[in-house]
Amino acid sequence: MRFNRMLLSTTLVVVALVIQVSVLARLHLPGAVPDLVLLTVVGLALVYGHVGGCLIGFGAGLLSDLVPPADHAAGRYALVLCVVGYLAGLAKPENGRLKSATGPMAVVVAAAIGSTLLYALVGALVGDTAARHVGLAGLLFSAALYDLMLAPFVVPGIMALARRAENDPLAETNSAKAADVSSGWLSSGTGLRIGSQRGGLRVKAAKARVARAGRIKGVKRL
Repeated sequence: MRFNRMLLSTTLVVVALVIQVSVLARLHLPGAVPDLVLLTVVGLALVYGHVGGCLIGFGAGLLSDLVPPADHAAGRYALVLCVVGYLAGLAKPENGRLKSATGPMAVVVAAAIGSTLLYALVGALVGDTAARHVGLAGLLFSAALYDLMLAPFVVPGIMALARRAENDPLAETNSAKAADVSSGWLSSGTGLRIGSQRGGLRVKAAKARVARAGRIKGVKRL
């Protein structure tokens, strides 16, 4: 399982970083850039917990520091994502299920704002004052907005992949079960549970078997 965790985390981080650099960074959106790497770290931390989130965040941040066109000191974003991964891991659901969108959305917003503030703070300590010239308030608002809009399409899928790689009993094996991972995001706390739906399907299947058995017996009697 450890190997699966490392392999999946590395693959997801690399893919997110490639998309980040080659696509999202070239959109030239006002303010900040949607941070797909940050969302990947948050999604994995919500499954692996604070220790795994801390290690994944450090690795993802260090890789981001080294990949062109990085123009800041190496280790700066590694520190930021290490802290974000640790704190996001503390919000890991106890039973592994996302029942509402409120919690994960709050984690994403806090991660977006916290990472921007911490990045600017570390930059100020090393003499980088770029955040002051761009406008810190605008960066905070745009970072939270972009990441919040992108999160429902990224975080639930990453969590589902992480659970499946871990052979988690909660991992989904078909499309109906897979909806349980993203139900808290897309249903926005409607209270619907896949478990109850699954129970209803079992009851319907049992009734269908009974009816079919009754028809077969009736044919034999004739």
